[in-house]
Amino acid sequence: MKDILSEIIANKRFEIDLQKQTISSEQLQEGINESDHQFSLRQALINSPSGIITEFKRRSPSKGWIKENASITDIIPAYKDAGAAAISILTDEKFFGGSLKDIKVARPLVNIPILRKDFIIDEYQLYQAKIVGADAILLIAAALEIEKYHALVEKAHELGLEVLLEIHNTEELSYLRTNIDVVGINNRNLGTFFTDVDNSFRLAEQLPPEAVLVSESGISNYETVIRLRKAGFKGFLIGENFMKTKDPGKSLSIFIEQLNL
Repeated sequence: MKDILSEIIANKRFEIDLQKQTISSEQLQEGINESDHQFSLRQALINSPSGIITEFKRRSPSKGWIKENASITDIIPAYKDAGAAAISILTDEKFFGGSLKDIKVARPLVNIPILRKDFIIDEYQLYQAKIVGADAILLIAAALEIEKYHALVEKAHELGLEVLLEIHNTEELSYLRTNIDVVGINNRNLGTFFTDVDNSFRLAEQLPPEAVLVSESGISNYETVIRLRKAGFKGFLIGENFMKTKDPGKSLSIFIEQLNL
């Protein structure tokens, strides 16, 4: 199968180059308000009964459109009211149907952490995340050379943004040498988009006990969350399972009830 991640990253570099021609990095930095309140993703996951990070995702490269006309103003507050610990919002337009505007609209609607989920490869994207009101950003080990990754972590922390490091295999454990806020184990192979939840259990055993762990992708039933919790996971990123339903907020509420917290 074609390597989807490589295709996405190539497109992302093209997008960023175009954006920089319109608004420079210096102009972006001038728009940052240091007084903006930040919500901690790490603490939210440690303190949350459910640990569920609900994801707002209109489409995916593997499934196509999930909910093409999904409304931020309808779904995001419903997620919060149903008990979400945090919100993940896809901001990639070409492959996932999202935008930075989605976070900007969502920010005043909820008082829980918002994760900018995108393929971040340039500090320009960190400035964007800060300006629109994100609290944390995703950094994907498979998409970054290790030195570039560490530089982005340092810059994110300077801006007051937390980092969710996403790993997929044992080779990427070396990325953990930096003080990281949250570690996500993606159960989906980003080259083929094949999903295997057991990936979380395999890698969790090799991570330090103090790490705040998040299992990502392929979680569709509450029994899996219960098993992952027993294995030490604090967070569970779930998107498609709720987004594909008629009422994502209600679906989340029912899911959390089944956990018997």
